[in-house]
Amino acid sequence: MTGPQDHSLIRKAARDEAFDLALYVRLRDLETGEVRNVLSKLVNVERGHVTFWSDMAGLKDVSLNRFQRFRLGVFILMRRLFGVGMTFLILEAIEIYGIKKYWTLWDQYKDTPQGPRIKAILRDEFGHEDEIVADLTGRRLNAERVRDIFLGLNDGLVEVLGSVSGFYASFGDPVYVLVASLTVAVAGSISMAAGVLASSRSQLEVQRIENAKRHFFDPDAEAAEETRPLSAAVAVAASYFFGALFPILPVLLGAASPLWSIVVGGGMVAVVTMLLSFMSGMDVRRRVLQNVLLVAVAVAVTYALGTVVKHFWQIAV
Repeated sequence: MTGPQDHSLIRKAARDEAFDLALYVRLRDLETGEVRNVLSKLVNVERGHVTFWSDMAGLKDVSLNRFQRFRLGVFILMRRLFGVGMTFLILEAIEIYGIKKYWTLWDQYKDTPQGPRIKAILRDEFGHEDEIVADLTGRRLNAERVRDIFLGLNDGLVEVLGSVSGFYASFGDPVYVLVASLTVAVAGSISMAAGVLASSRSQLEVQRIENAKRHFFDPDAEAAEETRPLSAAVAVAASYFFGALFPILPVLLGAASPLWSIVVGGGMVAVVTMLLSFMSGMDVRRRVLQNVLLVAVAVAVTYALGTVVKHFWQIAV
């Protein structure tokens, strides 16, 4: 017999599989050609998985809850905004998240009477489904580059949102806040580009050495794809600046306080955190709550600091 905690893991697996199935169906309706065919295969595989886990959990209803429906809407919106590349990213993210989830299940069930059933379905999960996903995404997606872009986007959102809050406290006038915030955004994007350029060049040297070793031992071996430092630096810098524009936009429109910057920027922080968490196999709700709280602290601290600076230095604009 399994304990209550184990049973909750099975229920969670059933609901996660129901979410994956709904996502595959929606993505399939948006894609064409080879990608659509791959998604059709995944839909067929996933239907069997939903039946397996829901039967094991004793669930008759595995319909999506509000949070799952919200997540589904966000992912479909991101697909519409960023094209088929986002589909590849979502598929890889589900694979990463699934591997982590299923290892947890296996640790709980491997020594129970349900162990053989769990092992059989995990073989299917780790084998057939992952093979389908890896075959498509491995040829179409530089996942590390996409993650770097999202991290740059997140950094631009958080850093400039904090700056906007402090500038409002110090200056008050939206024009001065706008100039100062844009300065921070430009400086930050240049700094990000310089950092990524340096790290990518170091990574490139290591890759070239590894490719040379591989070619020495096997002249016919295919060289691994090399990092492109300049391209990586430009992508991260652009994503940082794009993220910075969200808290700046209300200022540009003449907002008299940081409220709308906090609402817009904080909302985007939540969305980006959700995507990054999903891509990394992390607990989405916990990470979103943690990052939103950190943003709230950053805004409060920078606003307080701006108030103190204005009081002691008698800033008047």
